[in-house]
Amino acid sequence: MAIVLEAKERTDKKHSTLRRIRLQGNIPGILYGKNVDNKMIFVSGAELEKTIREGGRHSLMTLKIGGKDYSVLMREIQRDPLRGNILHVDFQAVDMSTEVDIDVDVRLIGEAAGVKDGGVLQQNLHQLSIRVLPANIPSSIDIDISHLQVGDVITVGDVKTDGKYEINHEPSEVIATILPPQQEEEIHSGEQQEPGHPDAEEGRETTPES
Repeated sequence: MAIVLEAKERTDKKHSTLRRIRLQGNIPGILYGKNVDNKMIFVSGAELEKTIREGGRHSLMTLKIGGKDYSVLMREIQRDPLRGNILHVDFQAVDMSTEVDIDVDVRLIGEAAGVKDGGVLQQNLHQLSIRVLPANIPSSIDIDISHLQVGDVITVGDVKTDGKYEINHEPSEVIATILPPQQEEEIHSGEQQEPGHPDAEEGRETTPES
């Protein structure tokens, strides 16, 4: 399904204009690219959030500006650090015949056999950087972990790309592993005993009863 987002050009660079755009529920942004003149634009905030929710943060989309269509990727989204709302977005126009480098989310699918046996799943990489033609960008990289036993490891080299993209990581990099259950227990018991026990004893002694 093609993702389409409508945008309008803005010519005024004033801060007051940006504020007005945001107050009207829109998000200022910029369109740039190798064969494209930089354009200052704005898009509907609600439509942008919907696009991210439904298509994913890294999906290829069509940006419509003044009757012209651009194939774009969202490159940078600036959010308010306190409220989390989007303040600005960068769109990169891409050439469909040229590969791009992009980060894609890793999704672990299924419940590992080792977890059912008491092991603990640890995910080291939540995103992978890949080099890919824009039309082949996956919405996520899904890895089936249901066969993993305690002590098993999934590395970058285990990912099946079906020849659609290259992964910009060393094949030996660990994506996920199933830790033995005793490691997790040792970590927790060690954490709880150190600070908790003496404080509680001391507190009882110094609290006046009568």
